[in-house]
Amino acid sequence: MTSCAWMWMYAGAALMLLELLAPGFVMFFFGLAAASTGLCRFVFGDVFTPAWQFIAFSVFTILYLAFVRRWLKTVFNGATSVSNGVESEFVGREACVTEPIAPPADGRVMLGDAEWKAHCDVPVAAGEKVRVVGQDNLTLKVEKLG
Repeated sequence: MTSCAWMWMYAGAALMLLELLAPGFVMFFFGLAAASTGLCRFVFGDVFTPAWQFIAFSVFTILYLAFVRRWLKTVFNGATSVSNGVESEFVGREACVTEPIAPPADGRVMLGDAEWKAHCDVPVAAGEKVRVVGQDNLTLKVEKLG
């Protein structure tokens, strides 16, 4: 009676496809367990009774969720690292001051074709050149050239 094996295989395929609609990466393993149970039914035939099929489905589900899911999540998520500082793409570039910077007040600088809010530890007059040494959100930290 291979129709029972095919029903497990169809149920497995349906559950794996259902994973596309449900978040969490869990339904896939129920489908994998159902497909594995169907494969066991093909291999062992009528000896693999319905009671053994449900036991196998339960065991496969637990094993796949406990071990394979954990491993696959690390594969799909990849390595993550925490960075204390963000290296700005603007660090090291020169900019022209458009509004004077008078600490503690911020001024504005033209960098490329965009104007940015800028902070400097020393006063800088409009028209002077500065170098970007850091970035704090949308404020560039600059230092006076020369």
